[in-house]
Amino acid sequence: MNPLGIYLTALLVGLLGGVHCLTMCGGLVSSLTLGLDARTRRDPWRLLPLQLGYNLGRILGYGFGGALVGGLGAVLLQLDTLQIAQRALYGLAAVMMILLGLYLGGWWRILRLTERLGLGLWRRLEPLTRRWLPVRRVTQAITIGFFWAWIPCGLVYSMLITALSTGSVGRGALVMIAFGVGTLPNLLGIGLLAGAAARLAEQPRVRQSAGLIVIACGVYGLWQLFS
Repeated sequence: MNPLGIYLTALLVGLLGGVHCLTMCGGLVSSLTLGLDARTRRDPWRLLPLQLGYNLGRILGYGFGGALVGGLGAVLLQLDTLQIAQRALYGLAAVMMILLGLYLGGWWRILRLTERLGLGLWRRLEPLTRRWLPVRRVTQAITIGFFWAWIPCGLVYSMLITALSTGSVGRGALVMIAFGVGTLPNLLGIGLLAGAAARLAEQPRVRQSAGLIVIACGVYGLWQLFS
């Protein structure tokens, strides 16, 4: 798959997987309002700077993770013959796309197993976030958001595999940033667009359609690999 196709797929996964993110991260989103006065909590426009900061930090965290695994992919390309390593990484990314499509469509939840693998890391990181609570400043929200990016999540892990397959620090970061931008309409939680996106993504047919699109991308990637 060409780089543009990878970025568009990452954006789509983020957009259609937003409801899953809301389910996993709703507690962290609500923690932004802790310690704020009642007037601020009732006014979404007063909360907007904190929410933007929170999501900026989260996307930066995704980009940092994408850069790390993209760099790892670059190292792997140097350890073996270039052609074999590239084919192996692209094949792994294509298979993860198919598994992700099955996950989004609700047909097979095997990616939940990957979330368990990340629990150990999150248990070490989560206590660090408490020093920035309650969140009252944008800088605190950005910091909390950066840590939020490391919550165990099958969607994130599948996209990290895709970032790994790029074999590039920059392209790996861009894959994860595109994914993070795709999650914004749901996770900002304000305005008509966010509400409409959440209601749309909750529809089984929409999620299944998204799953089929992602599966098709994975199958196309395998077809390109072996054709």
